[in-house]
Amino acid sequence: MAFESLSDRLAGVFKKLRGHGKLTEADIKAAMREVRMALLEADVNYKVAKDFCAKVSERAMGQEVMESLTPAQQVVKIVNEELTALMGGDEAAKLHIHNKGQTVIMLCGLQGNGKTAHAAKLAKYFAKQGRRPLLVACDIYRPAAIDQLKVVGGQAGVPVFELGKEKPVTIVKKALSHAKDHGHDVILVDTAGRLQIDEFMMQELVDVKNAVTVDETLLVVDAMAGQDAVNVAKTFNETVGIDGIILTKTDGDTRGGAALSVLAVTGKPIKFQGVGEKLDDLEVFHPARMAGRILGMGDVLSLIEKAQDTIDEKAAEETARRMLENKFDMNDMLDQFAQIRKMGGMSAMLGMMPGGGKIDPSQLDEKAIDRTEAIIYSMTPAERANPSIINPKRKRRIAAGSGTTVADVNKLLKQFEMMQKMMKEMKKSPKGFARRMGGMMGNRNAFRGLR
Repeated sequence: MAFESLSDRLAGVFKKLRGHGKLTEADIKAAMREVRMALLEADVNYKVAKDFCAKVSERAMGQEVMESLTPAQQVVKIVNEELTALMGGDEAAKLHIHNKGQTVIMLCGLQGNGKTAHAAKLAKYFAKQGRRPLLVACDIYRPAAIDQLKVVGGQAGVPVFELGKEKPVTIVKKALSHAKDHGHDVILVDTAGRLQIDEFMMQELVDVKNAVTVDETLLVVDAMAGQDAVNVAKTFNETVGIDGIILTKTDGDTRGGAALSVLAVTGKPIKFQGVGEKLDDLEVFHPARMAGRILGMGDVLSLIEKAQDTIDEKAAEETARRMLENKFDMNDMLDQFAQIRKMGGMSAMLGMMPGGGKIDPSQLDEKAIDRTEAIIYSMTPAERANPSIINPKRKRRIAAGSGTTVADVNKLLKQFEMMQKMMKEMKKSPKGFARRMGGMMGNRNAFRGLR
C-alpha cells in the first residue's frame, strides 16, 4: 500500500502521544524526534524533514495544543495541515489549459520512468473531458519508442503524429500545423529520455521550447526513486524549466520521500500521480487527500470520484431496484465484482477508507472474488437466476467445474441466502431494518430519513 511504512511509523508516534493525556514540551520534542526519524527513513530530504518538524513543534507548543482537552488530536491536526502545506496546499495544482486554441504540453524525464505510458494516460484524461488530444512522437533515439507510443495511443483512442527520425524541433512544428488542420486542441509531446542526465538531451528540450510556445512542461519521475527523483527534478528545473511533475508508481511507493520533498526542493508542484499500469490509472494530485492517506484518515473524496468515473449509474440504479424488489441474483453479483475490479480491487479501495491503513492488505483474500466468480460461471443460467434449485448433485458439478469444493459452493449459497433475507426484511419494514443496521454501525440515527 502507498506510503505504508511512513504511515505505520507516524501512527505509532501518535499512539504514544494519546497515552500521555496532557502533553508537556518534553513529550512534544520526543514525538518530533520520532517524526523526523520517520521522515528520514521515508527518504525525505533532510532539510525538508528538519524544517517540517520545526514548524510542527512551534505550533504544537502553542496554546492550541498545550491548553486543549484533546492535545494529541490537536498535534495530529497540525501534522496533517503541515503535510498538506508541504505538498502544495489545500487545492490541487492546475494545468494551464487554453479554452480556445491549442495547448502544448511537453513531457520529459529519464528513460524508464514511464514517460510514454503517461503521455497516453494524459491523452485519455483529456479525451474524457471532451478535448481532442494529439500525441507527438519526438523520442527518435530509443528503439521502438515510436511504435510504443502508437500502441498506447491506440489503446487510449488518440492519434499519434510522427515523422520518423526527423529532428524533434521539426516534428513539433509540423505537428502543430497538423493539429490546427485537424482540430486537435491539446498537443502532448513525448520527448526522448536517457539513462542519465546529459547536456545533449537537455539542449534538445530547450531547443523545442525555444522553437514553439510550450504551455506546460511536465517532468515524469519515479516515486520509488525517493531522493534521486527529487535530485532529477531539481536538475531538470534548473536546466530546462518545468511547470509541474507527474509522479509515477505511487501505488508501490511505501516510503513517500519524493512526494513529500519535491515541492520544497524544486518549488514545482506535483500535478498528477500514476497509481497503476492501466491507462485509467492516473489521478490529479491532491495534497490534502494524500496527507489524509499518510495519516490513516483515508481519502473518501477520491474513492467517491473513482466510483463516479467507473460505475455505470444506470446499471447501479437497476441493481438497487432489483435488490429492493428482492430480485437480486447471481448475475447481479457478477456485475458487482466487475465494478470492484474497475475501482482497483479491494486493497485499492481499502487504502482510501478511513482507518483502512490499519488493516494488513495481506489479510484481504483478493483471490476470493476469483473463486466466487468461477463458481457462478460454472452455474447454468437457470441456476444463476434461481440458486434455490441447486441440489447436492448440482453442487458437486459446480464445484468440479470451478475447481473449488462443495463447501465453497455451500458457503456462497449461504451468503446469498442471508442477503435475500436482509432484502426481504428491508422490503417489509424499512424502519425496523434501518434501526437494526444503524445499531450494528453504532449509530441508531444513521437511517433516520427512511419512512
